[in-house]
This record gives sequence, structure tokens and C-alpha cells, in this order.
Amino acid sequence: MAKRWLITGCSTGLGRALAARLAAEGERVLATARRPETLAELVAQYPDNLLSTALDVRDQAQCQAAVELALDTFGGIDILVNNAAYGQFGTLEEVSEDQLAAQFDTNVFGPWRLTRVVLPLWRAQRSGHAVFVSSVAGTVPFPGLAAYNASKAALEGLAESLAAEAGHLGVKVTILQPGGFATGYATALRLPEQRIEDYAPISNGTLGALRSMNDKQDVNPPEVFADVVWRLSGMQSPPLRLPVGRDSEAFLESAYDTRRREYDDVVKAGHHTVV
Repeated sequence: MAKRWLITGCSTGLGRALAARLAAEGERVLATARRPETLAELVAQYPDNLLSTALDVRDQAQCQAAVELALDTFGGIDILVNNAAYGQFGTLEEVSEDQLAAQFDTNVFGPWRLTRVVLPLWRAQRSGHAVFVSSVAGTVPFPGLAAYNASKAALEGLAESLAAEAGHLGVKVTILQPGGFATGYATALRLPEQRIEDYAPISNGTLGALRSMNDKQDVNPPEVFADVVWRLSGMQSPPLRLPVGRDSEAFLESAYDTRRREYDDVVKAGHHTVV
């Protein structure tokens, strides 16, 4: 039986690839974007089971309206994919408070805002699956992405809390952790209001790597992401965390190994003991 989806951030990249794959599979999809006209081609290609609407996840009224549209059209929502996000480049000292607030408003508060609107429906039907598109950057501290790193770490904390709080109500939660994908991420990357030369030796490498992502032959195509989410939707017991892409496992394993060694060193040294 076809599932009912609400997906944010579908104008380009991962969200667009996912919406197209699901519609091709016969799923019922509400694809959203801040500018819904960018989705006209998708709607024309799949008129029977894909519709679009404007959704800026920073806008509470638009979040409410999108959920109501899904209810009116599909009769409910089975899977919510919190995908809309962007990257703020800059070290901690370079990024302004306003830029940090804007980063969190989209990447963290947006998913929080929209998921809260969907949860009453899921509590009533005793089922639902919340998918949060995080990043390996939620675990790996890439120099020059302080605000983005922090937002994805916060998003994962949000998702973990939801899993602990709503699991007994039949709500499933999955955190997707993509590595590098051939999307418009680097093109849309926002630069800080100031650049401090002292940080250039470490942050410029990150910026260069991101900007060259689409030119690499072995970078993950968005269709890989769409395939993983499609397979995820058919699992009876989906994982809480799921690496996505060829490079994601290597990034995460290295980070987890480092944390394990740091933890073991601290415990063995007795620094955790209060004297």
C-alpha cells in the first residue's frame, strides 16, 4: 500500500531526488519548497501522486498549512522527511550571532516546528516515521563549519529525544547521516560577515573541498540517497542512525574511534573522579 510522505527542501539536491524516486514508485508525495514553482516539472511528470506547496520551515503558519494540505489530500502522513537545510561557512569567531541564529532557525527550529505539527496526528493513529536528514558533520567537526556542525549535532539531539519520548506511541525515528553528495550545497554555502586570516590555514581547506565536490568522479549522486530512503521506508524496525553514501562510514568510524579512545584515556586517568 502506498505511503503518504511530506518532504521539505525539494527544490534541488537530495530532496528533489527523493521526491522523484518516491513518485516513480507510486508513493503519495507532498513535495515542498520555499519557491514551489521550482517543483512544476516534477508535478507535471507525476500529476497523479505528487503535489507541491510552499513551505518555509521558519514559518509556523506555512508548516501548519502544509500538514493540513497533506491531511486533506492524502488523509494523513506516514513519513515526514525533515530535509530542508543550508550551510553557513565560517569559524566560531567569524560567524555573527545573527548568522548563527539563522542557521539554527532553518536547520534545527524548522524540523522542531514542523514535527510538532505532525505529532498530534501520529499520536492519534499510533504510527508515523520521522526522518531527520543530518550529516556526518553532526559528528565530525569540519574546520570552518562551526555553525553547521553545531546545528546538525543539535538536530540529532532533537531526533534522539523524540525517539525516546514517542517510541511507545508507534512513532519511529531515523537520523540520516549523509557524507559528500553532488548537490548545490557548496554553491548555496553562506559566507561569514568577516574573515580572519589566522583561521585561513585550516578553514580554507574545507571550503575548497566543498566547492570541488561536484567535480569529483566518485562523489555520491543524489539518487543514492533516494534509494537508501526508499529502502528505509520498507523496514519494520528502521535504525535510529543510518550513514548514507560511500564516504560516510569512514568519516563516522574515525570519529567514533577517536571518541572511544578519548573516553578510555580519561577514565583510565581518573580525571572523571571528583576529589
